[in-house]
Amino acid sequence: MNRQQEFVLRTLEERDIRFVRLWFTDVLGYLKSVAVAPAELEAAFAEGIGFDGSAIEGFARVHEADMLAQPDPTTFQVLPWRNEPHGTARMYCDILMPDGSPSYADPRHVLKRQLGRASDLGFTFYTHPEIEFYLLKKKPEYGEFPEPNDDGGYFDHTPHNSAHDFRRNAIMMLEDMGISVEFSHHEGGPGQQEIDLRYADALTTADNIMTFRLVMKEVALEQGIYATFMPKPFTEFPGSGMHTHLSLFEGDRNAFYEPGAEYQLSKVGRGFIAGLLRHAPEITAVCNQYVNSYKRLWDNAAASAGAGGEAPAYVCWGHNNRSALVRVPMYKPSKGNSSRIEFRSLDSASNPYLAYALILAAGLKGIEEGYELPPGADDDVWALTDSERRALGITPLPQSLDEAIRAMEGSELVAETLGEHVFDFFLRNKKAEWESYRRQVTPYELQRYLPTL
Repeated sequence: MNRQQEFVLRTLEERDIRFVRLWFTDVLGYLKSVAVAPAELEAAFAEGIGFDGSAIEGFARVHEADMLAQPDPTTFQVLPWRNEPHGTARMYCDILMPDGSPSYADPRHVLKRQLGRASDLGFTFYTHPEIEFYLLKKKPEYGEFPEPNDDGGYFDHTPHNSAHDFRRNAIMMLEDMGISVEFSHHEGGPGQQEIDLRYADALTTADNIMTFRLVMKEVALEQGIYATFMPKPFTEFPGSGMHTHLSLFEGDRNAFYEPGAEYQLSKVGRGFIAGLLRHAPEITAVCNQYVNSYKRLWDNAAASAGAGGEAPAYVCWGHNNRSALVRVPMYKPSKGNSSRIEFRSLDSASNPYLAYALILAAGLKGIEEGYELPPGADDDVWALTDSERRALGITPLPQSLDEAIRAMEGSELVAETLGEHVFDFFLRNKKAEWESYRRQVTPYELQRYLPTL
């Protein structure tokens, strides 16, 4: 038993913790959990906890159902929202096959495998997400429209405002769980919030995002409201994204930084951006995995009004252009370790393990293959005409889940990164979602056509 495992067992005893929840996600990014007694944890560290993988979305077929969940002691945290006499803790798990090998269906392993590839090239991959979501007055019943919890706007601060109290309580809970928060504020839509997590390696960030979603739900529940990460819950208000800042480090040196280069951006950084741009359509189905995600990306009316144009719909980059898919921030141009790029299409409902694995794979491909970075876009891409965009070589992202699936289907990069099992399951699941959506007769159609046709 290693020292971290010993620390976990000692903490459970010292703090009289009676339940330990073992967490992992399915292929779509839904959090799963099994509770074990502390007495079972030593065996769980050594051998894992057996479960039926065929009952988890995308994990296994019935005839190969046996799987093991092995807790990662480095992710141990006491849950701060339980008010029982005895505490509850949690750890994330790696999913194993009966022979102890990593499961081909475990999203966490998909990311770890890609991070290992980056490490072989000498890189560590760091990420910093800006997570947006909405607070609603209550969870809507079927057929009800959502109602924002407040009528605030971007950066609004009102004394005793419920959103301000929510963010304060949520951040305190995150900090109690060892998750550092860099910024928080009210976003552009009524009821819309943004909380930015501090830079961390991509695996830690993905774990933190999964914890973040649950914490937001728990704090909202305590306050009698509802938190949603749906990408576009309102027609008239901006969608919720998860713009993520990215950087590669070689030891203590930022590999994206080159003093004196244009925008202080190194050859490695330029190659990474070029990889993201070339493979962006292929990875969009994972970064934006729901039918509703494309209502956010292609919110033309909001973009024209200046209310939703921060959702990128076109494949381009710019050094300080918030309508671009990839942005090179210029907050501290003389500070080398702060050099980074921002990938802006990602939404907060994606599976962060799979999304970050694909973002990293695309960027590394650009570096390894020496992709040429096209000229940057200086203008508001939304404001250009189609012919102006074509003249600049700016192409659109997929405009629907169906288009995104078609782009993903032919991608060797996505298939290789996700592995055959995850790749095939994800495509099957999303095709079924699109077909179900396509068959629906919507309230819009009934209201528009039934009275006159």
